[in-house]
Amino acid sequence: MGSSDIQIVTNVDYSNLESISKNIKLLPGNDQIKELQTILRDKNTTRNDFKFYADRLIRLVIEESLNQLPFTDCKVVTPTGATYHGLKYRSGNCGVSIVRSGEAMEQGLRDCCRSIRIGKILVESDVDTHEARVVYARFPEDIAKRQVLLMYPIMSTGNTVTQAVKVLKEHGVKEDCIILSNLFCTPAAVQIVTDSFPKMKILTSEVHPVAPNHFGQKYFGTD
Repeated sequence: MGSSDIQIVTNVDYSNLESISKNIKLLPGNDQIKELQTILRDKNTTRNDFKFYADRLIRLVIEESLNQLPFTDCKVVTPTGATYHGLKYRSGNCGVSIVRSGEAMEQGLRDCCRSIRIGKILVESDVDTHEARVVYARFPEDIAKRQVLLMYPIMSTGNTVTQAVKVLKEHGVKEDCIILSNLFCTPAAVQIVTDSFPKMKILTSEVHPVAPNHFGQKYFGTD
């Protein structure tokens, strides 16, 4: 069967993910999100439109990912002199993008958290063995004390994310302090990653057996 003969199944319900892991969360669904997903999967979408709508979906995923971070109670004084009991992020959050496609999500995070620090991981596949390996990593020096939003839009096999998380753990990051911010992933990838790292959280917009693997090329205009 050629790639042009692949049929994307749309009548399968992957919304109940508790059987895979309690730590994977879907972006709350609505028709707007479904439209964004449809546009990004459409082969006829122009690059300008693709980037525009990808940025919209990225922003929604990032904002929901931020909801998974720990908050602490606080009190502020309003301009009228009243005391307001609110919330604020606990200190020590950062982002880490998996190069290159993960870099598409960096601006969405900066738009939500102006001064947040962002590290990078480059994972490549060995030409002979096709095994994923980390060839570059740059993190904040105190990353072991931080909550980490790991950004990677498309997760097809889970191999790249698995290697990235291993490196974060080698740098002292606790598994339950890592949140994967993702746009599209396959059930197989979710299974592999959650089996390897059961305490890590995953926030995605869609779990589907066919992932839009053209994302990086289309977003950066290299297709």
